[in-house]
Amino acid sequence: MTNTSFAAFGLAEPLVHGLEKAGFTTPTPIQAQSIGPQLEGRDILGVAQTGTGKTAAFGLPMLHHLLALKGRPAPRTCRALILAPTRELAVQIEQSLRAFAAGARISTLLVLGGLSRNGQIRSLSRGVDIVIATPGRLTDLMTEGAIELDQTRFVVLDEADRMLDMGFIQPVRRIVAALHPRRQSALFSATMPTEVRALAESFLKDPVSVSVTPESTTVERIEQSVELVDGPLKRARLASIVADPAVSRVIVFARTKRGADRVAQNLGKDGIPAEAIHGNKAQNARQRALTAFRNGTVRVLVATDIVARGIDVPGVSHVVNFDLPDEPESYVHRIGRTGRNGAEGIAITLCAPDEIKKLRAVEKVTRTRLLPGSVEEGPSRKQPRRGPKPSAGHGQGQGRRGQPAAPKPAHQEARRDSARPARGPRRPRRAA
Repeated sequence: MTNTSFAAFGLAEPLVHGLEKAGFTTPTPIQAQSIGPQLEGRDILGVAQTGTGKTAAFGLPMLHHLLALKGRPAPRTCRALILAPTRELAVQIEQSLRAFAAGARISTLLVLGGLSRNGQIRSLSRGVDIVIATPGRLTDLMTEGAIELDQTRFVVLDEADRMLDMGFIQPVRRIVAALHPRRQSALFSATMPTEVRALAESFLKDPVSVSVTPESTTVERIEQSVELVDGPLKRARLASIVADPAVSRVIVFARTKRGADRVAQNLGKDGIPAEAIHGNKAQNARQRALTAFRNGTVRVLVATDIVARGIDVPGVSHVVNFDLPDEPESYVHRIGRTGRNGAEGIAITLCAPDEIKKLRAVEKVTRTRLLPGSVEEGPSRKQPRRGPKPSAGHGQGQGRRGQPAAPKPAHQEARRDSARPARGPRRPRRAA
């Protein structure tokens, strides 16, 4: 039986006060099913999408156990470790833990690339209660002898599938091998592919399994639409979307780091201030961009999939996929940045003709028809067209004289061949 209030868990008094101050009253499903077993010392294998409250699900039991410990951690050690795939998620986790602890004497440390290595080493030399880290920087400090994990008794792997997607499997295995054998562990993942399940089997001991959402399904509160737009015309269409006053706060997703910079620069040239965030930017620059977006200094954030998971910015009204992702599962996490905490959201995807294959992959993963006629393989090019043949130069997303035309809503795209740009008239053969 799951608890319907945080008070029923019997959490330490500072945590109860911290939850009240932060406005947390009723546990989410993942919290209701996960907190109790962890308070009893059980390992947890959790499958849940981002935005379901996983940080409190693993953070509250961890803090409760740490508050019961006496003394201080030994130099160069940490009592608890949380691994996250991205710096932004790690920062957000630490902020949440501080809010939950409500001033209790729990020390935390971010171990991330892009921040001062020497500062992290100095903090570790005194011993830390909780380290929140990305795998790359943590393994660097392990190699240097700046941190020892053999006394770490509480461990969490958050967004495990994302960590494996980013190539962190070997660093993660090295970190796990260095931990105390008698530890309490938790692994949370939005999906459970074979590689993650194998990691869980080697990492967890007799875990309690919790799953609160189907794999790779989209949030029903989000209104999704797809517009077929030729690549060169995407810039103008994006500017017209973002210029709408109803688009109060929007994240625009680009496929590459260079593409994100280009989209942000073009929006600036079109009179729409925007910040870009991706892995090549320094951590301080990434945090400044997120802060400006959160506080409303800028209402457009252009990002790669680095912010597709775990980043919770309140009030994101729209998500625009300027490019479709290479991995169809990323679409689910991208659009999950809007429609959070009971609010409704809108997701718009600008799909070029050469991205139709990626769109089909997204539809198969989400089990949602986003564009009529594109879930199945579609008609062969040798099949006759249905309806009148479009005029030359009037392909989808292109008007007269090459000017952008207002794209039709997805539900009006009834032609099975709408994914193909229109053909112009054939040129007459030259006489021999």
